[in-house]
Amino acid sequence: MNARQSKAMNVQHRSSDETAISPFRVNVPEAALADLRRRLDEARLPEKETVSDYSQGVPLKTVQQLLRHWRTNFDWRKVEARINAVPNFITEIDGLDIHFIHVRSKHDNALPLIVTHGWPGSVVEQLKIIGPLTDPTAHGGTAADAFDLVIPSMPGYGFSGKPTTTGWGPDHIASAWITLMRRLGYEHFVAQGGDWGALVTELIGAQAPPELLGIHVNMPGAIPVDINQASFAGAPVPSGLSAEERSSYDQLVFFYQHAYYAFWQGTRPQSSVAFSDSPIGLATFLLDHDARSLELIARSFDGQTEGLTPDDILENVTLFWLTNTAVSSARLYWENKFPFFTPKGVSVPVAVSVFPDELYQTPRSWAERAYPKLIHYNKLDKGGHFAAWEQPKLLSSELRTAFRSLR
Repeated sequence: MNARQSKAMNVQHRSSDETAISPFRVNVPEAALADLRRRLDEARLPEKETVSDYSQGVPLKTVQQLLRHWRTNFDWRKVEARINAVPNFITEIDGLDIHFIHVRSKHDNALPLIVTHGWPGSVVEQLKIIGPLTDPTAHGGTAADAFDLVIPSMPGYGFSGKPTTTGWGPDHIASAWITLMRRLGYEHFVAQGGDWGALVTELIGAQAPPELLGIHVNMPGAIPVDINQASFAGAPVPSGLSAEERSSYDQLVFFYQHAYYAFWQGTRPQSSVAFSDSPIGLATFLLDHDARSLELIARSFDGQTEGLTPDDILENVTLFWLTNTAVSSARLYWENKFPFFTPKGVSVPVAVSVFPDELYQTPRSWAERAYPKLIHYNKLDKGGHFAAWEQPKLLSSELRTAFRSLR
């Protein structure tokens, strides 16, 4: 843990017991926020791109709009208050501090659910689904739909510790989450995730602890291995695919041609040191996850706030900045030894939600092949890669429906 991260953390009543669970509050010193404001005031921007689309990355206009909003309208203290309004904790698992939000429902027989974020994400994405899932009667559901919710920060992300040795890949995180749910006393639970969270969740499913009832993913690992290999190579569309499968194949080819950040972080994460020094540089890099997400984010700064708002974007970016986790989060790509999109051998019940602006739309045919116990499959009308963040009502409804048969 470095100085900037330690300043952003305030752990209360920390016990020497390695299995202890300690209360946690976010309390960023004013000096850290003053330093951020100074760096934003001194930001040096490049010239305008030479194209009229997004093909060269984040447009200068969007960067300028983000910088202006960050400097004049954004209030980190409101974010702190939202995080601290729910119960936060720290516990040590395999020698590493793990931060997590834990909200128990007021309703009896609530189903325990662990939700995992991705990159460039954090627990602020999931704040929007806490109310609908833990208090469904106040959000259009019934008491029978209630969940007890556990939302951890992945190692190297947010307020969790930063690994100082190798070995914290997604399979290790999956086993740590199983330990966490057992430590919280849950005799059974379900799991959910998108992006890295989907991979971690599927590996929980592959490890199949006896307490696990099933999983839900909104970025499924369902692509047949041969299809994945061909799309990665940019080969022509294989024969024998349906129209829906051909469309998904084309989406995969496009994504693999533009996933520069994944190749960079998967091979040279330590070379991201500039993002620990420049907040506007960090923000620009985090915004450019994929082509469609960038368009959705850019339009929010133009006043089209369907899904995400400028404050949403800056809540997440500022959390990365204050915890200095640009490099430590990038190392997860270096640690990973699993293909993102191919089946992981999950034999437990699986639910799949397909959002139209996801990296690729998973055909039902592929989902049925990947998951022998597919209990739910649905295509949504709107939403993208960051489902909990963009469309919390839709994702909450999906989770209620998906896990209803497992209660």
